[in-house]
Amino acid sequence: MPEDVTPLYVRLPQREAELLDRAAFDGKVSKRELVTSMVQRYLDESKPMPELVLGRAELRPVSALDVLTVEQAAALLQVEPAEVAALAEAGELPGRRIGGAWRFPRAALLEWLSAR
Repeated sequence: MPEDVTPLYVRLPQREAELLDRAAFDGKVSKRELVTSMVQRYLDESKPMPELVLGRAELRPVSALDVLTVEQAAALLQVEPAEVAALAEAGELPGRRIGGAWRFPRAALLEWLSAR
């Protein structure tokens, strides 16, 4: 064993031991490398502490709004805003008037468009 390596023996709860095993297997690294990198990353005071990230998330593009205004719905449908407003007033477009202004669910507009 190299001189700069110190043996470390710890007992982990079963779930955390399984997580360590899986992370080492998935990352194709040894548990020693994994633990070393975690200690360096989270406990080395000479380095800035990174933000902890727990779990996983799916990201959606910011540009894909779920609720659209008349103007945004018109841009999506590639027609004039007056046409969108007229179709909404006639009850032909899926939308709701909220506080005097029309709002349209993006998914409902796309479904409406594909059904025609």
